[in-house]
Amino acid sequence: MSDRSTIFALSSGRPPAAIAVVRVCGPRASAALEKLIGRVSEPRRATLARVREPGSGEVIDEALALWLPGPHSETGEDMAELQLHGGHAVIAAVLEALGRIEGCRPAEPGEFTRRAFENGRLDLTAVEGLADLIAAETSTQRRQALRQLKGLIGDRAEAWRQRIVEALALVEARIDFADEADVPEDLIGPALASARQLRAEIAASLADGGRGERLREGLVVAIAGPPNAGKSTLLNRLARREAAIVSPYPGTTRDVIEVHLDLGGFPMTLLDTAGIRDSDDPVEQEGVRRAVGRVEAADLVLWVTDGSVTGIGGAGERAKTNFKSDIWTLTNKIDLAVDKLCTSSESPSSRDFAISAVTGEGVDRLVAALSAFAADDLAASESALVTRARHRRALEETLGALDRATGHGRAGSEELIAEDLRSAALALGRLTGRVDVEDILDVIFREFCIGK
Repeated sequence: MSDRSTIFALSSGRPPAAIAVVRVCGPRASAALEKLIGRVSEPRRATLARVREPGSGEVIDEALALWLPGPHSETGEDMAELQLHGGHAVIAAVLEALGRIEGCRPAEPGEFTRRAFENGRLDLTAVEGLADLIAAETSTQRRQALRQLKGLIGDRAEAWRQRIVEALALVEARIDFADEADVPEDLIGPALASARQLRAEIAASLADGGRGERLREGLVVAIAGPPNAGKSTLLNRLARREAAIVSPYPGTTRDVIEVHLDLGGFPMTLLDTAGIRDSDDPVEQEGVRRAVGRVEAADLVLWVTDGSVTGIGGAGERAKTNFKSDIWTLTNKIDLAVDKLCTSSESPSSRDFAISAVTGEGVDRLVAALSAFAADDLAASESALVTRARHRRALEETLGALDRATGHGRAGSEELIAEDLRSAALALGRLTGRVDVEDILDVIFREFCIGK
């Protein structure tokens, strides 16, 4: 690693802040630390130091310095950290000083974590778990991401891969040493039995209804209905802020507006969609087309109607019957209705709600129902093994290879069984990043911020 660049970056949040952490990683990390504070401190012990500009010796700040020599560091390489006062000027001066040190350059997004992966400190599933932990918005997402970071799927996949390798060794022993007297006759049987058992375990992990991915992404709830039913007002009420423009004119909402909520620790994305109706306006037609597309893909549809009028129908009502998602009917504007609808006696599990998005009447019961819906759908998702589409594809490839391996029943098919077992092991290797993942690395590490 002597020819590798030494990278540096601000690894804490955006300034100004009480504390700012500047991280340095690479073969010249010790030299950079010595130039800034005049010495290399004792490993893994925080030391108070004056940070100076290397050229003039001017004191930039007083900070805590940490020296973390590799390979026992987060990245597996030499690392140094400076815990500075978090002002703009202090951070800028330190980063500028580091940039003038030979062999040092600013880090790219995710480069620290990428080095940890390349040096074997993290496998690819742990890297993804770390990205999810940083992006987690709710407690359930945080717990799921932490399990991934600690090896929930990576350790399981590696154990599965080892079992496939052991089964493959039996098959190859039968192929290569069939004439040896001390090689048992029936090696294929135990190998296939192991493959079948493994196949059942992987299939069980995949039969989760995609709950892990849904918890990671959050449930999608679309607010839909005819124009001027109060959809945008309801979105603002649920979001507790002015997220959408409210207007008495039909067709105000043209594009889909998204708001992310934390309901009882479960993530939910609310979509405010254009009013669904027939229109000659090409812009509104596009808005309706997008609305229908997002509603059809949602986990739940809140179909909002105007309770202050009667006879609402037409394109909006017809479109409602085509949605495959769960649909709850919300009668809005009950504060304006001639016949006041009762909201207190309705069952919390009912799919029909009478509300006023303006006054808030009935909205608490709707929020409680949404929280219960999210809990019912996602409560068992925290420990789900599969949390990304990439994981699912890799396990499905493994499953297909094992199906082919166990499907060879004729004599003389040992070579085919061996090849399919190798394909299964390769698919699991790609899951953890052991083999053939260069094409996806850039995509994964782009999710990280600079400094991580």
